[in-house]
Amino acid sequence: MRVTPPHLTSEQRLDGGVRERAFTLGEIPGILWTPAFASASAPVPLILLGHPPLGLRRMYPRLVDRARRSAADGFATATIELPGSGERPRLPAVEEARAGLRGAREAGEPVTDEIIDALVLPLADQAVPEWRSALDALLSLPEIGGPVGYSGGVLSLGVRLALAEPRVVAACLFAGSFVPRAVFEEARQLTVPLHVLLQWDDEGNDRQTALDLFDAFGSAEKTLHANMGGHTGVPSFAGDAAARFFTRHLR
Repeated sequence: MRVTPPHLTSEQRLDGGVRERAFTLGEIPGILWTPAFASASAPVPLILLGHPPLGLRRMYPRLVDRARRSAADGFATATIELPGSGERPRLPAVEEARAGLRGAREAGEPVTDEIIDALVLPLADQAVPEWRSALDALLSLPEIGGPVGYSGGVLSLGVRLALAEPRVVAACLFAGSFVPRAVFEEARQLTVPLHVLLQWDDEGNDRQTALDLFDAFGSAEKTLHANMGGHTGVPSFAGDAAARFFTRHLR
């Protein structure tokens, strides 16, 4: 099957010669970062950068920091806009679930499994095929050679993508998003090496849920890297451990 490369819409050079290219896949925008030396004669592994559904524009500062670090380690990185985020059409079921989540929190009520399912599952159902199509397109570029890793959230999306996509050989998952019960069953089937990052005092998410999910993962190699602090208080050195994980598994 002939794969259509991503449609490149802009390009710039960042510090250290990192090449940043914006692209589209149909109506889906994305960004690709490659080390200065990446070429057809020296293709590099690829890390897919997951992120919360807040829009690429808002997430860009954090994504580009992660991309620069990965480029220094010899990896290309790429990301795409999630369904319902940025300029993409909203997902009515997810928007309704977000309203239910806000209402439950304001009332001091527990967040039900029904709200979590409606918030996460439609997003993952649509996003996983889109990420796989993006991977097809990106791997058609001569300077991208694989293997492939996944790094970030939404946690359920990372689990489902790593389970569905055999080209993903290792995953660094960011705990801190709601996890539907169905994803626990899928986690038991996951076998790729895992590095899980957990903020111990994450104010918006249940620590025990993250620990239970880690216990459920079927991978023979799985590491939990827990740090004190809230959702946005990830220490800079946490990136060092994730970088060593990908160096071991993508080289």
